[in-house]
Amino acid sequence: MKESKEHGETFASVAGVTADHQRLQPFVGTFAAEVRFWMGPGEPVITTGTMNAGFILGGRFLRQVFEGDLPEGAPAAASAFCGEGYIGYNNVDKRYEQVWVDNASTLVQVESGQVDEAGREWNFYSTLTNPQSGGPMEKRTILNIVDEDHHTMEIWFRDPEGPEIKAMEIRYSRIQTS
Repeated sequence: MKESKEHGETFASVAGVTADHQRLQPFVGTFAAEVRFWMGPGEPVITTGTMNAGFILGGRFLRQVFEGDLPEGAPAAASAFCGEGYIGYNNVDKRYEQVWVDNASTLVQVESGQVDEAGREWNFYSTLTNPQSGGPMEKRTILNIVDEDHHTMEIWFRDPEGPEIKAMEIRYSRIQTS
């Protein structure tokens, strides 16, 4: 019986929704997005879109669905950009994890990270293959809650020999609460 009780307690601690999951609540809703891409030195290319986000699987994961414009000249098979992501808190490893896929590549992006004590800034990290060199490339994603109706996302890349370069910034403004 003891094994069964311990197993049940372990399962509850692994599967339960915690305050760490609830910290993702400010991202729930429908948001207008202004997207800035830096494809090299100079001014960014600006596009727009909409992000719809809500909890799934009993509040364990935040599902995000993005639809928007492609930057002019973008090499994609569609006339519009669309992507889908999931963010959750891993109770076992004590970290946030996110996955992102979209129609601008065949890459499955998997990142992990932490939120600051105030619950306002998340830093996610991963290593990807640089499509130009074939070597490793570090990626950092920063989510920042500005206020109840606004948040931002920044994406930074760094090759092992180079400086970190800002590649994208998205400014989200709430349209409605889900």
